[in-house]
Amino acid sequence: MRTPRNETLTDVSSRPDPSSKEEDPTRKCILSREHDSRAQLIRLALAPDGRVLPDVRAKAPGRGAWIGVDRAGLIASYAKGRLRGALARAFKTGEFALGDDLPALIAAALERNALDRLGLEARGGMLLTGFDRIETAARSGQLHALYHAADSGLDGRNKLAQAWRVGSDREGSALKGLALPVERPILSLALGRENVVHIGLTDRLAAKRVSDALGRWLHFIGPEPQPGSPQDQLREPTAPCETASQGASAHRPDELRAGASPAATVHEEFE
Repeated sequence: MRTPRNETLTDVSSRPDPSSKEEDPTRKCILSREHDSRAQLIRLALAPDGRVLPDVRAKAPGRGAWIGVDRAGLIASYAKGRLRGALARAFKTGEFALGDDLPALIAAALERNALDRLGLEARGGMLLTGFDRIETAARSGQLHALYHAADSGLDGRNKLAQAWRVGSDREGSALKGLALPVERPILSLALGRENVVHIGLTDRLAAKRVSDALGRWLHFIGPEPQPGSPQDQLREPTAPCETASQGASAHRPDELRAGASPAATVHEEFE
């Protein structure tokens, strides 16, 4: 089940961000040639052994290459050496190792980055878990973002969505939370709490930070490939999720906030 592109998840974009003093620097995707902010692109860098690896936190030294395409687009770019040629131009060298597992490495890195962000907000006291606590915050107008484990119940999601709409004076709107493509054990481990089923954020800026991290991940993993397609054959194995929402068709980072539409690094040598 996919979440519609126009689903609203948070209510942070309609208000100015007082902590933002200047626009995020833009970079050009080496494949689409389109410009976007660094926060919405993915940096690739050369490891000391010459492998091309994801640098999702953009901290690796040396030349980098930026991509904004989703996983399907990246896989398609392997054809006829288009990705290799674009990387060679960006790195100013053809001496590098480009593995077929790069799309899977990027997806894993973005997932870990998003889960790390949730963990940081939990430790900073910006995040609520537990149905009753989230419902109370929602009804009192304190909720800015709402997420659910993939294996959470539809009834619980609907009740929290209704509480959020009531508390924010948006009854009758499409405002609701997002079922993430990870289940309870993974969310519980990421947050350091037991049995995490629902997640609520009560700080507007924290909600934006989480939205950005989730949005970049969900955009990249894209719609689930059709069985037998080249994308299906190359993607990393995943457990089926009854209600996981995982697509570029689901979200871009700027679509994870109200007013728009609604969302770790594998190789630590880049950290």
